[in-house]
Amino acid sequence: MKHWIKALCLIPSLACAGEWAGYIEGQGRYFTQEALDPAQTDSTLSLAFEPEYYHAWDDDRQSFIFRPFLRWDSQDNSRTHADIRELLWIHVGDEWEVQAGIGKVFWGVTEARHLVDVINQTDLVENPDGEQKLGQPMFKLSFEKTWGVLDLYALPGFRERTFPGEEGRLRSHPRVDNDLASYESGAGNKRVDLALRWSHSLGDWDIGLAHFYGTNRNPLLQPILNSANEIVLAPYYELIHQTSLDLQATKGDWLWKLEALYSTSDREDVFSYTGGFEYTFIGLGDSDMDLGVLTEYMYDERGDNAPIAFENDTFIGLRLTANDEQSSELLTGVIKDMDSSAWLYNLEASRRIGDAWKASAQIRLWIDVPEDDPLYTISQDDYIEFNLARYF
Repeated sequence: MKHWIKALCLIPSLACAGEWAGYIEGQGRYFTQEALDPAQTDSTLSLAFEPEYYHAWDDDRQSFIFRPFLRWDSQDNSRTHADIRELLWIHVGDEWEVQAGIGKVFWGVTEARHLVDVINQTDLVENPDGEQKLGQPMFKLSFEKTWGVLDLYALPGFRERTFPGEEGRLRSHPRVDNDLASYESGAGNKRVDLALRWSHSLGDWDIGLAHFYGTNRNPLLQPILNSANEIVLAPYYELIHQTSLDLQATKGDWLWKLEALYSTSDREDVFSYTGGFEYTFIGLGDSDMDLGVLTEYMYDERGDNAPIAFENDTFIGLRLTANDEQSSELLTGVIKDMDSSAWLYNLEASRRIGDAWKASAQIRLWIDVPEDDPLYTISQDDYIEFNLARYF
């Protein structure tokens, strides 16, 4: 107990020694179509708060970062949630580094689908694109040598994926019930997963090779009858071995990208990949603006049985960067299902206002999705989203 009291007494001095930053954001979403379920609403308001504390010492060889996250949503109780995105102690040595605590790790290079990104669990209630992640308890040891960087991970404790609640939009029909989650591993969510990754730059090429052994972050959703005699989807988390490659080549104004993986489990073996290019027109029309043209192809050999709907799809997009004082940016694109009439449209735009404010917007539309497509359950959830954030 004395040690805990001593640690708590150090917190005020530690907070004064470090630096605080972060943002508070208001968000509004309007859904342009009537929901499949009458319990769902056509609009929602929410507030998000993400402060960040950073402190470094020992000539910057050691540092500490704390980044909690909180969202309140006016309609969906499951979207009202809190998480610790990062709570990390970092020690940097000569050609090595140690991280311990709760952290975030990103693997991958492609735009439309982050195929090989496996360390952190998806925070699906934040955005259906899957880019928002929950913090992952981890111990990471890195070695930086002339032959590349080797990262070794021990991941104690599993985070279950978040799903929208009964009244929330962008959810499956039937809904997912996290209370019925089950695991292949007898240790359940207390299993220690393992991963390693080697990365290196060779001239114009950036290469990453990784292997992960542990609980699959992407659950199987199994229909089941709950205690209220309601059909719901119960997440089942199986054990997998996943070997992956991410590759990017920079050739002048061209970026060539590839992510590929081979995953094995007791149930099935899977090969999938995403690849394509981005070409950037520098100084568009003798202006300061840059325009990037993106094309990617997504393949999963499971076809319609793939848990993620992108099994034979093409992405085409445009990225406009104004390079102005307001950091104005726009990304728009479509994903076309090559096996059906379905396609997805997405637009994201942002602009800084003054020194402390940022406004952003998103439009997402699902068009001509057939009833047998896994995305059909959210095909009436087209929405327009506005965000206004105050940074400090």
